Amino acid sequence: MTLDEIKLRRLAGQHLLSPADTYTVVRDLCGVQAQFLSNALHAIRLRGGILSEEELDRLVKTWTIRGTVHIIHMDDLPLFLHRDRRRELRPCDTLAADERIDGPRKAYFADLITGGVAAGTGTRDGLRSLCAAHGMTEREAESVFDPWGGAIRALCENGTIAYRVQEKKAFRLCPPFTPLDAERAKLELGRRYFTSFGPATVRDAAYFFRAPQREICGILEQLPVRTWETGGRTYYHIPDREPASDMPPCLFLAGFDQLMLGYEKTENPFLPPQHMRNIFSLAGIVSPAVLLRGTVAGKWKRTGKRLNVTAFEPLSTRDRRTVERAAHAMWPDLKEILFT
Repeated sequence: MTLDEIKLRRLAGQHLLSPADTYTVVRDLCGVQAQFLSNALHAIRLRGGILSEEELDRLVKTWTIRGTVHIIHMDDLPLFLHRDRRRELRPCDTLAADERIDGPRKAYFADLITGGVAAGTGTRDGLRSLCAAHGMTEREAESVFDPWGGAIRALCENGTIAYRVQEKKAFRLCPPFTPLDAERAKLELGRRYFTSFGPATVRDAAYFFRAPQREICGILEQLPVRTWETGGRTYYHIPDREPASDMPPCLFLAGFDQLMLGYEKTENPFLPPQHMRNIFSLAGIVSPAVLLRGTVAGKWKRTGKRLNVTAFEPLSTRDRRTVERAAHAMWPDLKEILFT
C-alpha cells in the first residue's frame, strides 16, 4: 500500500470523500474536539452534517479522550465516560476539598448547580449567580467556576451534566446511564479508530488516545484488523469504506481537525514535516489547514465574507484557482479571497 492509498483510505474513513449524517460523523470520529465550537461545527459540516436544531439537541459537549472537550452523541455517554478511564484532574476539578474550598461546601454547591440545571437555570452566569445567592464567596467561586473546569468539570466527568452545543456556555442534565467497563469501552473506541482513522500505526493510536503503546497492541489483538507494511511502518485497518473518489482538489479542514489530531503529528503523511509548526503551534493551537491535493499547503481564516489564505510555499496560478473554486463551493457568500 502506497502513502497515497493510505491518504485516500483515511479521507474515506473520516467522511471527507463522501458525506454522512451528523450522528455518523460524530460517532466515527470518536467525537469532535470542541475547544473552539466554530471549529467543531465546521468539521461536522465539512463531512456532510446538517446540524439542525433537532440534531444539535441530541449532541453534548463534555471532557472525553485526551482530557479535552469533545462533541459527542448522548447515546455515547456510557462509552466515553466509562469506568476507570484515564483522567488528569486538578483538585479543583473534583468534588473533594482543594485549597479554596472544603469538601462539604463544594458538594453543597455542586448540588445547587445540578438543581439549577434541572430547574432551567442552565447558563454558567445564571448558575454562578444562584450559588452566590446561597453564600458562595469569591474565593470559593474561583474553584467551583474555575475557567478550565472546577466543580462544573467534576459534574461533567461523573455524567451528571454536560454542555449544550452552542456558543453560550450552558448546561443540560445527562440522561441516566450505566458506564461501560473499561475493557469493553477501550475495545469499542479502538474498533472505531482503526475503522475510521486507519490505516494507522500503533504510535498514531497511542498519540490520539494518549495511551501506552502496549495498551494499543493489546486492543489490536482483539480486533479484525488487516495489516500493511509501508516505509518501514506497520499500518492497521478495519476496512469498512472503500474510497469512492479520487483525491479531492482542495479541502478547508477545521482547526483541531481529526485529520490532523488523529495521528502522530510528525508522521502524518498529509502534513509535510517542515510545515508542522505552522499548524501545531507551541501554544497548543491546531490551525485550520488548507489541504491541497492531499497535502497541507497552508492555513486559512474567515472573517465575515473575506477568506485569508496563508500559503506555506508559493502557489502556482493553477493552485490559486483550485483554492478559489473550493472556497466558493464551501462558502457561496464569499466576497473576497486574499493570499499571503
